[in-house]
Amino acid sequence: MKNIGRIIGEYDSGRKGNLLFITAGIHGNEPAGVLALQKVFKSLQEDQPKINGKVVGVVGNRKALQNEVRFIDEDLNRTWTSENIDGGKNDTQEKMEMFKIIKTLQECSENQFEKRFFLDCHTTSSNSEPYISVQDVNENLNWANSFPTYIIRGFSDIVKGSIDRYFSQIGLTGFTFEAGQHQSEVSVDNHKGIIWLSIKNACDLKFEDLKEYPKSAQMLKIKKPNRKIFDIIYRHGLSDEDEFEMMPGFTNFQPIQKGDLLAHQNNKPVYSEWDAYIFMPLYQSQGNDGFFVVKEIENKKPSPSIH
Repeated sequence: MKNIGRIIGEYDSGRKGNLLFITAGIHGNEPAGVLALQKVFKSLQEDQPKINGKVVGVVGNRKALQNEVRFIDEDLNRTWTSENIDGGKNDTQEKMEMFKIIKTLQECSENQFEKRFFLDCHTTSSNSEPYISVQDVNENLNWANSFPTYIIRGFSDIVKGSIDRYFSQIGLTGFTFEAGQHQSEVSVDNHKGIIWLSIKNACDLKFEDLKEYPKSAQMLKIKKPNRKIFDIIYRHGLSDEDEFEMMPGFTNFQPIQKGDLLAHQNNKPVYSEWDAYIFMPLYQSQGNDGFFVVKEIENKKPSPSIH
């Protein structure tokens, strides 16, 4: 990651179609998405499959990646507000990174493509099933339903300034994908799987045109019969001054009951007020979200893929 550029890779085969704009490393302690994109673009360049449209892979927080930290000055996944963007604020490292990503997207002129899709690649500090985090606006949920993993709705409605919220506001269709724990090799494979499936769905890639069928995509596809959909019902936010320690052992989507001890904050216990599921428990030094609470909703019949 020491000398990584902004563009991880670009691929097209000269055919008109959709844009798939993929970001990874928005948090510098989450290299799995970057590694996965490097592997996928290597395969694309070697195999030269025909696709309709173009795939672009972009690094998010370059300096944080180089320093192996979540961020330098502030969380890059909280900077994408109209106040920052319309006001041209670039007073932190992350805001400067944000404007460089926006410029890279703008260079993919909208009128070149029939439709524009995005995929934002992340990992979590705790062990987790891979899942999609989607803002239920425009065609995002319909698009997410054509993929096989768990779906979380509502993150970007609660947490302002996320990159997926910004992309949705300017007319792109897509979601954030959380592949698993930060340092896990499985997370790299899960990212490869969602990237391959996204290229297939957005740009009409035929897997038989590759020298080898992507096993990572197949591993994700087998999860579909057990897929669940959740809504976020609570966010436990933190300030920079808070001392917060999550109780050990919690994993994403683990059931919790009312009265369970979840964490300590400023030397005071934090108990569950819900019979629900824990989501994104904080097990890292940086971050302003202690945990979320989610509830399972009726698993609606998946909508057809959008092309």
